[in-house]
Amino acid sequence: MSSVEATMVEPVGIRAQLKLWWDMTRPRVLALVLFTGLPVLGMVPGGWPDFSRAATVLFGTALAGAASSTLNAYLERKTDALMARTRNRPLPAAEVAPQQALFLGGFLTLSSTAVLFLVGGWLSALVGLATIAFYVGVYTLWLKPRTPQNIVIGGAAGATTPFIVEAALTGHLSYASFLLFLLIFLWTPPHFWAIAIFRKEEYALAGFPMMPNVIGDRATRRQSLVYTLLLVGVSLSPVALGMLSPLYGVAALLAGAWFTASVVLSMKKDDPRQDYRTFRVSIAYLFLLFAAMLIDLAL
Repeated sequence: MSSVEATMVEPVGIRAQLKLWWDMTRPRVLALVLFTGLPVLGMVPGGWPDFSRAATVLFGTALAGAASSTLNAYLERKTDALMARTRNRPLPAAEVAPQQALFLGGFLTLSSTAVLFLVGGWLSALVGLATIAFYVGVYTLWLKPRTPQNIVIGGAAGATTPFIVEAALTGHLSYASFLLFLLIFLWTPPHFWAIAIFRKEEYALAGFPMMPNVIGDRATRRQSLVYTLLLVGVSLSPVALGMLSPLYGVAALLAGAWFTASVVLSMKKDDPRQDYRTFRVSIAYLFLLFAAMLIDLAL
């Protein structure tokens, strides 16, 4: 038994326990993931749904994201204990027993599937369940410890929110959700590789073959630039397809130029501190891009 598992978990009050469970769902990541589903609400036929239906769809989607994060935390509790950025999470810090995390992850999985089925039918429930299975089974257990392409392939799990939302609202999938999926899919590698460079030694200690540890920082940054340029190009396609107006196009172009410039600066400086700044820029970029979509759809 590892030192993490052998450590006794001190009993805490109900509020403190709920806070620890909440932390395992990684709420900040969950909020950003949910935000990427909001434009779909205005893109589906018939326009914006009523508030209660939209809120229920997003709640079911949030439960699926929370289940993925909690089960990931359970499976990676030992490697999380080896990394400075994760060792203070509830499981490696021995604030939550592994059995509790596994139970919570299972409960959230069943709850999300039930909510999505009731509000949107079998397709939305199936997409939500497939997202959890892919993130936990394919990404966490198989890809992440075995290949430097882990985040490229595994990033698909973090990009399915538009699929879940559209399936729940309409019972089918269209090019709108596929386009938003592609945007998040292309955004994930440069976003994640930036923090992987900054935390390269920690990932090596944990035994994960992240791209910077396998091909080096400079080659990783070059690949990040390729994905970023593709991302900016795809981000302008909603205007060409008539889904959004040129107002969004201008915002997407400006935000994309900012993100691209940060990636290029990382290449020139060859300094992990700049990569960390690029990581933060990537988060702001995704928020600005989807906020511009929402504003355009609301006008």
